[in-house]
Amino acid sequence: MLFVQKFGGSSVANAERIRNVAGIIAEKFLEGNEVVVVLSAQGDTTDELLEKAAEINPDPSKRELDMLLTTGEQQSIALMAMCLEGMGLPVVSLTGWQVGLRTDASYGAARIRRVDTERLRRELDKKRIVLVAGFQGVNKFDDYTTLGRGGSDTTAVALAAALHADRCQIFTDVEGVYTADPRKVPGARKLEEITYDEMLELASMGAQVLMNRSVQLARRYGVELEVLSSLVRAPGTKVKEVSKNMEEMKITGIAKDEKVARVTVVQVADRPGSAFRVLNAVSRAGINVDMIIQANGRDGANDMSFVVAETDAEAACRALEERQAAIGFDHISVDKDIAKISVVGAGMMSSVGIASLVFEALNDEHINIQMINTSEIKISCVIDAASADRAVAAIHRKFFEQ
Repeated sequence: MLFVQKFGGSSVANAERIRNVAGIIAEKFLEGNEVVVVLSAQGDTTDELLEKAAEINPDPSKRELDMLLTTGEQQSIALMAMCLEGMGLPVVSLTGWQVGLRTDASYGAARIRRVDTERLRRELDKKRIVLVAGFQGVNKFDDYTTLGRGGSDTTAVALAAALHADRCQIFTDVEGVYTADPRKVPGARKLEEITYDEMLELASMGAQVLMNRSVQLARRYGVELEVLSSLVRAPGTKVKEVSKNMEEMKITGIAKDEKVARVTVVQVADRPGSAFRVLNAVSRAGINVDMIIQANGRDGANDMSFVVAETDAEAACRALEERQAAIGFDHISVDKDIAKISVVGAGMMSSVGIASLVFEALNDEHINIQMINTSEIKISCVIDAASADRAVAAIHRKFFEQ
């Protein structure tokens, strides 16, 4: 069987953890499997490199920043290769360029175009463990590019898809996907299986076990994922097309995202196309919008609110203010003291009363709901940030602990 394994920065943070991961890799290889391993930079290496860059130039070009940041993963694969060599195992380390991971030219947030598997296949045929630097590729100019947040997950899934791997294992510092954050909710349960759609919603709504880009890629190419711990030898959570528990569990998990902001455009002119003009201005600035609500006023004007990533709030305001005359509104207000709570589950599609139970749980805790958004497998609420942990715990008790 062919396995692609990915280990995050915390899993290879120091020499002891590198040796631990080497043991996991060796075990899979010595069972007779082909093994490709994707590694992230050690611990806080990426943040430290960013700090070094800022000391030299507070506004470096994205190209040169990518040249710097790719060195973190290269350190990881070289050190891991040395460790496996010391164990007497055949191994080779390869950068994104060497494995032929081709991307577009968007430095800092590149998208994968294709993977040339010839070098990978050649090394596997030599019965070697192949270590690949995650988070990086090369563009048409033969420049290094980085894939953005969660890029190593995306690298692993892309390699698994290109090689038609039997499974892609994502090793983290948790034992799998839980019904809620086990660090905040003591009663959180580890899931044996979860569907792509459920995992994608949880990842998009703030759960940080997997990045949504990697889940999207896995769903598109039918790559079976497994999320498991590099620190505890135990079965993890499988992410696949259909979960055997899909109809048994009404909801699968609860996520929170505190890195969001609500932007309110006050007294938007009440005329056809106003909503389009507001959202078009934000879209042209490259900002994703979530959870839109419009309140009709009695004075012939409306207030329009939407949620964006906290880091995009100021850019959204600038984009709107530049087109204030064309849109027609009075002013803009921003609230960063909010959180988005999301309840996800494929079983919600065939179950009645899920939303009522969610709202009942929040009512029991006297938590006010500011905005609501629903889909077939998701209910999201915007609430006061100070109530976020209490809200997750209350909803979890309602569905999993009663």
